[in-house]
Amino acid sequence: MNILITGANGQLGSELRKLAISAPPSTIFTFTDIEELNITDSATVRAFFEQNQFDFCINAAAYTAVDKAETDQEKAQLINVEAVRLLAEQCHRQNAVFIHVSTDYVFDGKSYLPYSENDMTSPTSVYGITKLAGEQIAFQENPQTIVLRTAWLYATFGHNFLKTMLRLAETKSSISVVADQIGTPTYAEDLAQTILQIIDFLKVSTKNETLFGVYHYSNEGVASWYDFAHAIFEMKNVKIALKPIKSSEYPTPAARPAYSVLDKSKIKSSFGVQIPHWRESLKKCIEALDFFQKTK
Repeated sequence: MNILITGANGQLGSELRKLAISAPPSTIFTFTDIEELNITDSATVRAFFEQNQFDFCINAAAYTAVDKAETDQEKAQLINVEAVRLLAEQCHRQNAVFIHVSTDYVFDGKSYLPYSENDMTSPTSVYGITKLAGEQIAFQENPQTIVLRTAWLYATFGHNFLKTMLRLAETKSSISVVADQIGTPTYAEDLAQTILQIIDFLKVSTKNETLFGVYHYSNEGVASWYDFAHAIFEMKNVKIALKPIKSSEYPTPAARPAYSVLDKSKIKSSFGVQIPHWRESLKKCIEALDFFQKTK
């Protein structure tokens, strides 16, 4: 079984690379980032797929600079839409399953109940608009597509909220964090494990077409960004003055969903996925970070 991973140097791609070490020898992973495969260039993508045969493609690549996307719309469109089209198209030609990672930003955040896959999408930012367009074009180009919407991703790799909070705590005595945006922190390792579990499930079920579609995945539980920061400092035993503020006190170019908790019922019932609580996963990630620092 051959699996292609794009965006391999990002948070999710790096976690997939880590998990691939313990995969059976019969599973061959091809990890690519911009240096190995420019997914925005049609000729390059076509040639790459002509030279390689895949059963699955996990597209972990994305333009994720949410605020910058408001003024860099062309690049966001190129990576979040056009590149998705190219990958999905080539996967369809090879009869490969396309697994595409999307976002809670496809919703406007005006709900007060967890969003299901059937709820109306209404993105309020360029990032959200391009990610939704990417979802739609993936299904147009390849019916054998699974879209995984996730939220508030963090990991031991890359840049994320967890690392930002720990870095700020080294030089500041107080930090203000938004408390009126509600969602769920998601450990990228959990998402990576879930993706591989889905692939194993599809392999056994011989790509049951009823399983293709949109799914939501985040850790269990609910939190604000303030709650997330509080838990980080609590688990790290960091003494710092943490101040909750409103989103209006921290204006950003791109609008964030005020509420983006995701309903995970579908992914749990379809693939038997068990999802840990966000605090449990945060503790696991912090322990991994501490271990890496000790072994440096």
